[in-house]
Amino acid sequence: MIMMKYHFLLSFLLISFLSFAQDKLPNIVLKDMNGKSVNLSQLTNNGKPIVINFWATWCGPCKRELEAIHEVYESWVEETGVTLYAVSIDDQRNVDKVKPYANAQQWAFEVLLDTNGDLKRAMGVNNVPFTFLVDGQGKIVWKHNNYNPGDEEELLHKIKELSKQ
Repeated sequence: MIMMKYHFLLSFLLISFLSFAQDKLPNIVLKDMNGKSVNLSQLTNNGKPIVINFWATWCGPCKRELEAIHEVYESWVEETGVTLYAVSIDDQRNVDKVKPYANAQQWAFEVLLDTNGDLKRAMGVNNVPFTFLVDGQGKIVWKHNNYNPGDEEELLHKIKELSKQ
């Protein structure tokens, strides 16, 4: 019985460690909407913050969040230098909807395609929308799941805090 408790505790600690170990962007290559390869572990923004936002064309809250960010994104860039990557998790059946939708929205940020869910799994994203804030060294410093109107203000606050460091 003691060995069983010991193994349980050891397993729990290992799982906890592994979940916190993912503090950097993983070495996964995605395609942008034009077919260009982008390695997430090599994303840089000249030391400025990066936002990774997971979304899907079938997700209403995702689209509302990205539209709210789109409305203020240019001022965010001017103020903080932030760059945003909107990572679509649409699978092979829906991926053809991503480019027309994003183009119709005239988003100023980059859209990446995670059709196999590799990045989603590597970053522990279970549902969308899911947002990560990454510092200038590629370290994940904040994450947020779901969307309620006004959440973009909290994200901007975190971006500003990070920009001052």
